[in-house]
Amino acid sequence: MNPTGSYLEIDGRPALRFVREYQHPAERVFVLLTDPDELAHWFPARLEAPTWSAGATVTFSFEADGDGGTGTVLAHEPPHRVAFSWDGEELWFTLESLRDGRSRLTFTHLMDEREAASRNAAGWDVCLEALTAAIDGTPGTAPDGRSPDWEELYEGYVAAGVPSGAAIPG
Repeated sequence: MNPTGSYLEIDGRPALRFVREYQHPAERVFVLLTDPDELAHWFPARLEAPTWSAGATVTFSFEADGDGGTGTVLAHEPPHRVAFSWDGEELWFTLESLRDGRSRLTFTHLMDEREAASRNAAGWDVCLEALTAAIDGTPGTAPDGRSPDWEELYEGYVAAGVPSGAAIPG
C-alpha cells in the first residue's frame, strides 16, 4: 500500500488531508459517514450520535476497552458535509458530486499533536481502504490496531518526511 494522505497546517494547526473518488453518488457515501451501522465497517471506533445537529454530543467506544471519549457535531449538511470533534481534534468530511453519479470525498483531520501525523495518517489510510470496500459493497469490520498494511504505510509516511515520533499503541 502507498500513503495517500498529505500533511499540512491549517491556521497553525497540524492536519492531514485525504482525497478519494468513488463511483457512487454523494448521497450513498454520506450514509457511510453518518450511519453508526455503516461506520462500523470502516471507522476506528463505534460512533453514536443521537442526532447530527450541530452541538450534539458524539460518543465513541472501542470493543476492546470500551470508552473512546466524546465529541461534538460541528457540521451536518447532507449530503455534502459532516464534521465532529473527537478528544479535542476535528474530523471534517466534505463530499462533492461529480459527473456520471460519482463523488469526491475530502477528509481533513485537524490534530493537536504534530508528531502524531505519520501514525494517524497510516491509520486513516487503512480505514479509508475499508470505507472504499464498504462503498463498493464488500464491507468488512473496521480495522483494529497495527497490521502489516499499517506498518508499511507508517514507514512510507515517515520516509516522506511527515512528522512522526508519537507513541504507537500495541
